[in-house]
Amino acid sequence: MIGIGIYVKNSPKAIALYQSAFGLALGYHVLNKDGTYFHSELNRNGEPFCSVVEAKQDTYTDRHPIELGIDFDTRDELERAFTLLSDEGKVDMALCELPWSPCAAIVTDPFGVRWFLTMPQHRPAEDWSPENEA
Repeated sequence: MIGIGIYVKNSPKAIALYQSAFGLALGYHVLNKDGTYFHSELNRNGEPFCSVVEAKQDTYTDRHPIELGIDFDTRDELERAFTLLSDEGKVDMALCELPWSPCAAIVTDPFGVRWFLTMPQHRPAEDWSPENEA
């Protein structure tokens, strides 16, 4: 299954719109200090639908604000995909651990498609916030 990540300005308003338009429920999420979403998961009928994240800039001229995500069962599978997609592509986030994933990376392939590659996800501690990571 491929997941969809959406990067927008005014993420709370976007989430409210998508909830109403598509019958979505807000699942796991992390807020920035200003009340925007550092990370959010929207579900439909209990299944993942998309993620909405507060964009760091108003518009993107270097890429589309949509990111496709895919979960891998093993690190080897993830690393293979990363190597293939980044060949003639661009590494946006090198292989790393995230609070919600033991291994993840972001790469834009040679065709301009941005991919979020991740291992099965887990939840960080309840008190985790992006400000604590700085």
